[in-house]
Amino acid sequence: MAVQDLSREAVRGTPIVVSLREKTTQVKLAYHFVGIGGCGMSGLAQVLARKGQIVSGSDMQASAVTDKLRELGVPVHIGHRIENLPEKIHCMVVSAAVQDDNPELAWAWKHHIRVLKYAELLGEISRDMHTLAISGTHGKSTSSGWLAYTLRQGDQDPSFVIGAEVEQLGGASGAGSSEHLVVEACEYDRSFLNLHPKAAAILNIERDHLDYYSGLDEIVQTFGEFAQKVAEDGLIVANGSDDNMAEALAGIQTPYEIFSIEGPAHWQAKNLAYERGRGRFDLVYQGRTLGRIRLELAGRHNVANALAVAALARHVDLSDQQICAGLEGFTGVARRMTLKGRVHGIVILDDYAHHPTEIKTTLEAIRAHYKPRKLWCVFQPHQHSRTRFLLQEFASSFGAADIILLPDIYFVRDSEALRREVNAAMLADRIVAEGGEARYLSDFDRIADQLCREAQAEDVIVTMGAGDVWKLADELVCRLGRDR
Repeated sequence: MAVQDLSREAVRGTPIVVSLREKTTQVKLAYHFVGIGGCGMSGLAQVLARKGQIVSGSDMQASAVTDKLRELGVPVHIGHRIENLPEKIHCMVVSAAVQDDNPELAWAWKHHIRVLKYAELLGEISRDMHTLAISGTHGKSTSSGWLAYTLRQGDQDPSFVIGAEVEQLGGASGAGSSEHLVVEACEYDRSFLNLHPKAAAILNIERDHLDYYSGLDEIVQTFGEFAQKVAEDGLIVANGSDDNMAEALAGIQTPYEIFSIEGPAHWQAKNLAYERGRGRFDLVYQGRTLGRIRLELAGRHNVANALAVAALARHVDLSDQQICAGLEGFTGVARRMTLKGRVHGIVILDDYAHHPTEIKTTLEAIRAHYKPRKLWCVFQPHQHSRTRFLLQEFASSFGAADIILLPDIYFVRDSEALRREVNAAMLADRIVAEGGEARYLSDFDRIADQLCREAQAEDVIVTMGAGDVWKLADELVCRLGRDR
């Protein structure tokens, strides 16, 4: 029986992954994605669809992502119902948020359909390709997009799956013609342990996802397990300035290269200077200068990210000139210091930062680049568990902002008990105790009202967080333009 003719009842034992090395494949399999609107899920669905596979899906709400999938010819249903399912399914792919009582998932189990988590399917695909995985507590999306862009500029045509939109790449995912696959490797739920990288970067290791991990020791151990997944004839690129890196890499047999701004390393940024917060440096590999780099991205953290990208680009044999051109030409990913508008001299930005280290480095980069009269930060805490476990670190991370406005915590994955233990007002009080100016205003409307009253020309407003605070940035652009 041909694979294309398999019915729902006949799919047990059917392979659920086909080779994606070629632009087109002879065998077509049918994948149904439950929760297709998520960043990773939609990215992987787009890669499969562009490679000629049969893809369908469902999600709880429509979005720009689901609209884009439909433009690619992917049937997307809103809501989860058995009626959404196509005639043929060889594999059902579920996001980590899908619960056991989901009707589509329950149907698949009842009919013995192969069910895989998103990370499991991505892992199976990564086994078949020359996979370049970028991991770390911070900087994964930017560095993954940067690497895919650099490879594309260097006459490679990689496939990629990234957790953020990249305008220069046409989206968060792409299906290329080369053997290379660039993936953002997330540590939550240990999902990156499903990958089979030929080469990987570990940008940094810090406490995060403490609703899942017991603490830093377990996080470091898991990054060590990820490093062990890298092919022994491949390459690990690691941040030599991170205090936890040596423990994570202990006993690793795979060759590794270290990058560092300030210390001895294989990859260094020498003669580093800043122009409105953007790094200018000599890119140096093992004592040899590849070129003078002028980054478009602001912040010291992006200098470090650039070194990691350069190391992986060299691993796939890009020339010095191609590496330098890729580093200099990249303009970033969505929701990373993204300019939403300039209204009456007020700059409005949006950023995904939701961890104390990300907040601190991003605010410092904004201040260095824009030199504002006053920097307003609207921070929407993401998860009660993260806020509770890192409360003091959060309180100490806003030093570069003049005024911090806090709406309610974005509720996701937490229990009601955790929800009662911490709130945004507690974070505001802690910031004030640290010497900052913070105000708790429960909802976006109240925050918008205050900003429309008080923000002035030459101020910068940044909305910040992993939830839906970006909506406020869009609203501010409209209201400031209308009300003044």
